[in-house]
Amino acid sequence: MAAAIAMLDERYAPLLQHPVDKSNYVLGRIGDHDVVIACLPAGETEKAYSAIVTDQIRFSFGGIWFGLIVGIGGGVLSKSNDIRLGVVVS
Repeated sequence: MAAAIAMLDERYAPLLQHPVDKSNYVLGRIGDHDVVIACLPAGETEKAYSAIVTDQIRFSFGGIWFGLIVGIGGGVLSKSNDIRLGVVVS
């Protein structure tokens, strides 16, 4: 999330969220695009919870028309692949 926030040209004040939506958001702008950066609620680490966050974001930000899910899943040392901590693998 910190890397995504660093990409913002401008950061906006938080908005009220739908009561059912417990996700953490940072709002801002990159170029001409308004951006919502979402993060799992504190303490949630299950892979399935990313699907819940994706569903809940609709309650608080119904006008979103494009979504991109990224993250760091981890890496395994390999002689054939240069994967390091911080590399986003999709």
